[in-house]
Amino acid sequence: MSSDLSARFATLTNYQIKLLAAGLMVIDHVGYVFLDETDWAMLCYGLGRLSFPLFAWLLVQGEAHTQNFHQYALRLLGMAILSQPIYQLTFGIALFEDFNILFTLLLGLLCLRAARQWPRWAVLIWLVGAIAAELANFNYDAYGIALIALIGNYKPTPLWWTVWCIFTALTAVVMSGNFQFLAGFAALIFACANHERGPKARWFYWFYPAHIGLIGLAAFGLNRPAG
Repeated sequence: MSSDLSARFATLTNYQIKLLAAGLMVIDHVGYVFLDETDWAMLCYGLGRLSFPLFAWLLVQGEAHTQNFHQYALRLLGMAILSQPIYQLTFGIALFEDFNILFTLLLGLLCLRAARQWPRWAVLIWLVGAIAAELANFNYDAYGIALIALIGNYKPTPLWWTVWCIFTALTAVVMSGNFQFLAGFAALIFACANHERGPKARWFYWFYPAHIGLIGLAAFGLNRPAG
């Protein structure tokens, strides 16, 4: 009965999740740049909290199914480097103050593969990754790596859901005031995933630098201050 129920709701392909993640990220960034601290900006920010866990989900799927891990990692590194100056200019971030989300995803990717190859050392691998993200000022810091670790071990079991809910509750306490706990609701989308790739999305690698670049240009045209 439970398996039939799960199959009924598992209808989202990875492509559809990509579209959802991309759309939510655009909403988040548009709200941040153009809406100041209005109620609409808070709504955009709240919706945007779902974006990173969806990107982490796609990263986990990509690591598990890629036929060329090194090419996958190098592509992510290239996009991270390309995006950094655009990210800094659009959001008014000083040099070395904050590295964009693609660096966090790249570090998470390396941790995923290392934990897969050396499962006995998985906890240490993730701990080192979290510390590295914190020290290097990667976007989402240690929280981002911890989130990727949890999503990398996703299973539709009571134990996983319990751990996820505890993690979400701790996030609400530690990061009180910034709505990051709303990312916990992304797990409902994981439960609807059917693990099918769907149509190819070669545009997806260019989405991140392209959309923040366009937002930055629009802000410049409207004479909006960066950040």
